[in-house]
Order: sequence, then structure tokens, then C-alpha cells
Amino acid sequence: MYQYKNLSVQDVHKIEEIDAEWFIHKAWRQKDGELTLVEINWLEKELPNGLPWHKEHFVNSLDGGGKAIGCFNHGTMVGYATLNADLFGEKKDYLLLDQIFISKNDRNHGIGKELFHRLGECALKLGAKKLYICSASAEETVAFYRNLGCIDATEINEELYAIDPKDIQLEYIL
Repeated sequence: MYQYKNLSVQDVHKIEEIDAEWFIHKAWRQKDGELTLVEINWLEKELPNGLPWHKEHFVNSLDGGGKAIGCFNHGTMVGYATLNADLFGEKKDYLLLDQIFISKNDRNHGIGKELFHRLGECALKLGAKKLYICSASAEETVAFYRNLGCIDATEINEELYAIDPKDIQLEYIL
């Protein structure tokens, strides 16, 4: 049975328990000014950008007043998500859903959806009206967010977009 709990900076080492491996068959790419689904057949063996990057972002999210929630199965963390606390956008109504990852063998059990909605509740308490998501361009990842009700971001955060222009910029109205 899955258990969810709020995480602290001291839990950062738990990220190492996530088996982030996944095979990406298709991804969204800009082609002739339009988003097109293209075959890439890529095996991602670890967290994108590497474990140190994710640990740093995890700590930064929490140190900045954000939230992190983990999902555990028999004491092992099998999923986690982080939310930054810095409101941004023209109306200062967005908060960044910075990370959400589920272990390979625990996907498709509703963990991502539960983490997403729990952080959505946290975002409301922090004054946000929208979640901002820089979604990986993998077909399954974008479909996950779309199925939750995410739409194309109406206001692009250029700083976040510049980090990885292949990411799909989405928002979720809380």
C-alpha cells in the first residue's frame, strides 16, 4: 500500500531510491513552426540532468519555502514531487511544479496524479492560482499532464523555457 508524506531537506537522499529508467518511443518536437510527434527511441537510464541536479533543486525548493511530497511503498520512496514557492507571472499567480518522478515499476498506479493534486492544494495555500509545468517532451509525459487537465501555458516564463526549449510549457488552473 502506498503512503504519502511531506518531505524535508533531510529526505533529499531518498531521491536515490527512485528508479527513473524509461524508454521514450516518441517525443514532441518543433518542426516547421508546429509541434509534431516524432520517433526518438531513447532509453533514459536515470533522472534527466542527473541525480546531483535533482537533489540541488529538491533542497532549493524546500529552502525557498516550497513543498515536497513523497510516496512510499514499504519504506522505499517510489515517487516524489516538488513545488517552488516563488510566485511569478504578470499577475504573480503561477507556482512552478518543479519535479515529479515515479519509479519505473510503480507507474500507472495513480501516484503521479495524487502527488500532482496534493501539490496543487499546497500551491493554493501559497497564493497561486495556477501551476506552471515544464513538461518533458516525451509523448507519455505530455499525455499525463493533459489528462490531468493541463493546457498550453498562456504566459511563457522565458527563463524556464530557456533552460530546455524542448520542454512543453503547460499550466494547470487551480
